[in-house]
Amino acid sequence: MVATDGELVEAQAVEEERPLRAWWDRAKKAATQVRDALDTDAALMASMAATIELSAARYAVEPGARWRPGEPLKLWFAGYAGTRNTGADVRVEEMIRQIRHLLTDRWCELSITTLDPKRTRGYFRRTTQLQLPQIYPRFVADTVHDVHGVIACEGSMFKSKFANALSTFMVGALGCAVAENKLAVGYGGEAGGMDPGLERLVRRTCRDALILCRNEQSRDVLEALGVPTESGTDTAWTFEPAAPEVGETLLRSLGWDGRTPVVVLCPIHPFWWPVKPSVAKAVARLATGAYDQAHYSSVYFHASGDEVDRRQKTYLDAIAKGYRAFASRRAVFPVIVGMEALDRGACEGLSERIGAPVIVSDEHDMYEMVSVLRRASVLLSSRYHAIVCSMAGRVPSAGITMDERIRNLMDDRGTPELALTVDDPALATRVEEVLERLSAEGEDLAEGIGRCVVDNLERMGRMGGVFVDHVRERHPELPIRAGLGRDGDPWAHLPPLVPTVQALVERYR
Repeated sequence: MVATDGELVEAQAVEEERPLRAWWDRAKKAATQVRDALDTDAALMASMAATIELSAARYAVEPGARWRPGEPLKLWFAGYAGTRNTGADVRVEEMIRQIRHLLTDRWCELSITTLDPKRTRGYFRRTTQLQLPQIYPRFVADTVHDVHGVIACEGSMFKSKFANALSTFMVGALGCAVAENKLAVGYGGEAGGMDPGLERLVRRTCRDALILCRNEQSRDVLEALGVPTESGTDTAWTFEPAAPEVGETLLRSLGWDGRTPVVVLCPIHPFWWPVKPSVAKAVARLATGAYDQAHYSSVYFHASGDEVDRRQKTYLDAIAKGYRAFASRRAVFPVIVGMEALDRGACEGLSERIGAPVIVSDEHDMYEMVSVLRRASVLLSSRYHAIVCSMAGRVPSAGITMDERIRNLMDDRGTPELALTVDDPALATRVEEVLERLSAEGEDLAEGIGRCVVDNLERMGRMGGVFVDHVRERHPELPIRAGLGRDGDPWAHLPPLVPTVQALVERYR
C-alpha cells in the first residue's frame, strides 16, 4: 500500500515532534528536580545560616534581652517535644528538673518549644510551652532575641540519620545564641554522621557553643569540627514514672494474670529514615493520596518503596520468629510497646505476627509508659530510651539497634553482645538466644544494670557542675549556691531522687 502525500507529511511531523517531546520530557523532569531541590534540607540550612547572620547584625544594633542582676535567667530549651516520643519527653523533663534544682525557681525562667501543645499538656512543670511553627528560622531568631540563653535538648542533636531539619533547628538555635553573645549549651546531646551541609553549618556557627555530650564518641565528632565539648550523659536516669500499680493495672486490662513474667518488645521502623522533603511527593499526596503512609509532616516524607517494605518485613519476621522459639519453652506474657506515636505501625505489624497486645505513647503519657516498662521481666528494644527508662527498675534488657546509641549503652554496661543489629541475617536466632539469656541470667544482668544507672547518675551530676561553672563564667553575679560547680559534690547537682533511684544509689554507690 502506497502512502499519500498527506500521510507522508503527517509522518514527517511526528518524527520531528519526537525529539521536541523528548526534550520537553527532560525539561519537565529537570524542572521537577530543581523545584524539589529548592525545598530540600540544603535550602533550609542556607536559610538558617542567613538567619544567624541577620541575628548577628541585629545584635550590633539592638542586643535584645540582656540579663541584669536581680532578674531570673531566661533560658529556652530548643527541642522537638509534642510528637509523643516518650524518651525525648522523659529526658527533657529531667533536664528541666535538674536546671531548676541548680538555679532554683527564683533565678530561672524557662521555656520550651513543642510541636503540639495538646500532646505536652501536663509536662515540663514551671516551663512556658511555645508552639514551634513548621517554617522556623525567623521564630528561632526572635525567640533567642528574647531570652538570655539557649539549651539544645534533643538527644540526636548533630545527626543526619533521622532528619536534617531537626538538627538544623537545634544548630540554628545555638548559632543565633552565639551570634548574640548569649549562653549556648547542648545538654546531654549526641553527634554522629552528618551530611556535608549540616557539618558545615555546625563548624561555622557552633564554635562558641558548649556541648555536653552523652558519650565520648560524640565528643570526637564535634571536636573534629572545632566545637567545644565536655563529658556528660543522658538525663532520663532520674525520672519518676507513675506508681507501679498504674503499669500493672494497664497490663491486667490487656490480659495479664499478675504472675506470669512479662516480656516487653519495642519495635520501630528502622529503614524509613532519614526524613527528607519532597514537593513532588507532597503534591502527589494532596492530589491522589499517594505516599500517605510515608508522610511525616508538611513536605517531609519517610523513605518508602518495595525495598524499604521488604527490609521492614524481614526485621519484624525475625523478631517474631525469635520470640516464638523462646516462648515455646517458657510461659510468658508478651506486650508490644511503642515508645513514639510513629511506632504504631511497627507495633501492630509485630502484634499480627505473635498475637500480643499493643501499648503506644499516642494513647498513654510518659508516666504510664515508663511504669509499664519497669514492670517487665525482660525487655528487648530498638528504642534507646525504652532501655534507659527501664534500667532504674533493674529490668534485664537488650537492644536491636539501627545506630550507635544502643551499642554505646551496651558497651557502657559491659555487655556489648546484647546489642543486636536490625539488619543482621541471623537476627531471629540472636533474638531467641538473647531472650533466653535475659531470662536465665536476669539477676546477674540486673546487678550490672543497677551499677550502670548509678555511674550515669554521677556523670549527670558532674555534667550539672560543668553547666553551673559555664553559667557563672557568663553571669558571675547570678546567685548560685555555694558548693555547686565542677569541683563540688556531683550528687549535690542532681534533682531530688525518687525512692527507687535513691535505693540504687545506696546499694551501688
